[in-house]
Amino acid sequence: MSRPIISPSGPIVVLTGAGISQESGLDTFRCAGGVWSRVRLEDVATPDGFRRDPALVQEFYNDRRRGLTEAHIQPNPAHHALARLEREWPGGVLLVTQNIDDLHERAGSTHLVHMHGELLKVRCLRCGEIGHWAEDVTTDTPCPHCHRPGGVRPHVVWFGEMPLEMDRIGAALDDCALFVSIGTSGHVYPAAGFVSAVRQRGLAHTVELNLDPSDGASMFNEAQYGPASEIVPIFVDELLGSI
Repeated sequence: MSRPIISPSGPIVVLTGAGISQESGLDTFRCAGGVWSRVRLEDVATPDGFRRDPALVQEFYNDRRRGLTEAHIQPNPAHHALARLEREWPGGVLLVTQNIDDLHERAGSTHLVHMHGELLKVRCLRCGEIGHWAEDVTTDTPCPHCHRPGGVRPHVVWFGEMPLEMDRIGAALDDCALFVSIGTSGHVYPAAGFVSAVRQRGLAHTVELNLDPSDGASMFNEAQYGPASEIVPIFVDELLGSI
């Protein structure tokens, strides 16, 4: 179907998933050959796993952190296009990402929510503070705030934990004129349910930009398929050209 005219004053919510980061060279977790095919998520991505073997969990995220800071891992054209959309769309853009990398920030996005946490941050189980951390973490690493050792964990949402800032995301979904889902499989809730929440209101246009149709593809008003680094810049150009 043809895209309706989106008022420039209408807010936009963009959801991004692993597909956009994969094109920058990062491992995804769920695809064939991805991280979960090589390690048990119960061991490294659950609170119980951390209690059983914190050293194993810390080393797993140390590896992920080192990989993120390798020189060849850089934002791709899709990241840069979304940063441009945020800068130039009059109605405002909230970028909600399931990714724990910092590629959106490096591309220039500032109005964003990391609903599954951030790899380059740690959280103290004793004082509750969250801080930036780019180095390796051990079971004895002191908290950068309270300075007590042994209570630092990755600031990453594990299985069985509630994603972050859901109230803020819900309010933005309720208010948006356009919802765009990019590079997501449609497997992981609550993010997979965002399009349904938007459609129930019946007031926003919904678009899927993905390599292949997601599990929820039939719920979108519009879909375009191909590499994110190719189709997202074109979509943004068209959207901004309509202003």
